[in-house]
Amino acid sequence: MTSLAVLVLSLVLVGCDWQFDDRTVLDKIRDRGVLRVGTLNNELSYYIGPDGPTGLDYELAKRFADKLGVKLEMIPTYTLSGLFPALERGDVDVIAASLTITDQRLAQFRPGPAYYFVSQQVVYKKGHWRPRDVGDFNREDAVMAVVEDSSHDLTLQTLKKDHPDLSWKVVQDADDDELLKQVAEGDIDFTIADSVDIALMQRTHPDIAVAMALSEDEPVAWFMKKKGDSSAYALMVNFFGELNQTGELAILEEKYFGHVDQFDYVDTRAFLRAIESKLPTWEPLFKKHANDFDWRLLAALSYQESHWNPRAISPTGVRGMMMLTLPTAKSVGVRNRLDPEQSIKGGALYLQRVLERVPDSVNQHERIWFALASYNIGFGHVMDARRLTDAQGADPNSWSDVKQRLPLLAKRQYYTQTRYGYARGYEALSYVENIRRYYQSILGYEKAHIESLDSQQVEDLGGLQTIVAPDEPSTQALEKTTEQAPNPASSLSEDNSTPQSDTQPR
Repeated sequence: MTSLAVLVLSLVLVGCDWQFDDRTVLDKIRDRGVLRVGTLNNELSYYIGPDGPTGLDYELAKRFADKLGVKLEMIPTYTLSGLFPALERGDVDVIAASLTITDQRLAQFRPGPAYYFVSQQVVYKKGHWRPRDVGDFNREDAVMAVVEDSSHDLTLQTLKKDHPDLSWKVVQDADDDELLKQVAEGDIDFTIADSVDIALMQRTHPDIAVAMALSEDEPVAWFMKKKGDSSAYALMVNFFGELNQTGELAILEEKYFGHVDQFDYVDTRAFLRAIESKLPTWEPLFKKHANDFDWRLLAALSYQESHWNPRAISPTGVRGMMMLTLPTAKSVGVRNRLDPEQSIKGGALYLQRVLERVPDSVNQHERIWFALASYNIGFGHVMDARRLTDAQGADPNSWSDVKQRLPLLAKRQYYTQTRYGYARGYEALSYVENIRRYYQSILGYEKAHIESLDSQQVEDLGGLQTIVAPDEPSTQALEKTTEQAPNPASSLSEDNSTPQSDTQPR
């Protein structure tokens, strides 16, 4: 028998137990019933928060899995170096980790559409000497450290062509957030990180300071394998196109980092100290009276109002933990505004009433920002800002659009066209964004102190941690559980007055 005949016979015999799999990548995912998403465990992309899974990439992945009609399985790593090998091996279907598109990644993988942009920045510890150019990275034996296989490592390799003496430390067992923390603690001199990551990390580590930018804005995208058909990839491109067209992508970006474009070092330091020294006293009352709100959000609101001082009094007559006016206090049953429990309970009730008035056309997540602005300057003025937004061709249901028009309420050419007239809308804008930053700091502080995941939630898969996402959407900032608490109340008494008008704040 010829060798060719033997080969043909062997193939026939083996073929009895072998079947050709002609399913597309998309078919395999749907047949499996699970979308496996590789990600990084950090504050921006994905982590287990106090109310369950959260993060920008998590929310996007959940929506993509829903579009596919399958369950979501998040597979996070704590280091970047394991992500792309996992994709190449087929352990994950897509990488969703807020990673930038580099020439090297583009050559080996398929990036999806850019969903936001970042710049690479050099950071140092505030109070230490600041590098002014690339030549300073190694001055006085300073240590520059970056994550292995990161875009920042590639940037340094490019810079070395013009600066042959440049050296840096490549770290394998850490991520960008860990290196940022090491800079804040003085363990390393410099690192490079993306602008959004730095802004978020400054909410809990304010000693991180930006020395310089090393790049222009770079696109951030998801990644899929180049091998195989384009069925799943084409659907991913379509998915991001729909999110962009409907405005849902902009809403998610506003949710996760729309409030971190400004940073106040002194205020952030003071707030973190207050979290440690003051918040434990009042936390039980915030939990007890938050009702449908996340108690942390209520605490952030109270700090913005009074810095958690139950006897706070302003020149305009508002006072207490939630800085209530006399009319508002009466409307919510508060007899003594200097009683911290009455003030917190009354402030939460008033905020709930304002929230219920926000039009249903506003996105469910963003309704709270409209309510907080109303808490500050009055519901009528916020509605004026929505009407101005609509008149200028923007979306009156989008907080990112309306907040740009709030300052116009203080300009004559605009407030003369409104129903309720002049208002310090610029203060309302700062007010809401401050609360959002304080809220972010509380969450970040808790995350830094949270215990490791319960062993029943986490399963080790060759170095990757697999967490199956719940079927229901992740909880939002308005959800909580109620607890009982003691009352550290004041004994001071107050009088009452008549209810306030539509334009008056609390």
